[in-house]
Amino acid sequence: MTTSSEVDSGVKGRILDAAAEAFMQRGFGSTTIDDIADDVGATKGLIYYHFRSKFDVFLAVYEEGMRRVRDHVEPHASGEGNGRQRLVAMSLAHVLNLMRDIAYHNVVHQGVRAKESTELKIRQRDALASLNELRRDYERLFHRVLAEGIEDGSVRDVDAALATRTLLSSLNAVDMWYRRVDDQSDEDIQHLARQVVDVLIGGIAAPGPAPA
Repeated sequence: MTTSSEVDSGVKGRILDAAAEAFMQRGFGSTTIDDIADDVGATKGLIYYHFRSKFDVFLAVYEEGMRRVRDHVEPHASGEGNGRQRLVAMSLAHVLNLMRDIAYHNVVHQGVRAKESTELKIRQRDALASLNELRRDYERLFHRVLAEGIEDGSVRDVDAALATRTLLSSLNAVDMWYRRVDDQSDEDIQHLARQVVDVLIGGIAAPGPAPA
């Protein structure tokens, strides 16, 4: 038997999915609550039942996007292999999640860019700053594994902080050009993701085969 909380969770999930797509296609400023409601197939009263404002919907999409990518990537940080091998696995999981949940990633990037906006109220800036801390914590996860790769010799002796930011910026840039097409299979997506990661990690990999 389905409980009311499960129904609410399902409705909120549909709202977040629709909002993520709307924010990606139209931008936050041009998206209205009516747009989101129309995409869900509901009234805007249903949106306001779950969220105080459009910005609260935006924050919820941002948080859900960060939760999804972290859930996919974090297990690889403590998995088997040296630093380079784990970094490859993390990067691949990141790109695959981006390609499958591209609208959520786009909203996260909008949130990062909007953090200094003077149009935001104090409450909104504070809430956005809190979510941006989640993103920085995610960056620190990559930094730790990359530093471990430098230490074990599987990654070149580079500036770990600079390399981490460059790697993540490059991985995230995939959302600037990638759009899934109707006949693209999951195998096609995985192949493309592996190509992206191979190009990026190759720039910091130590010469020769990765140490076991």
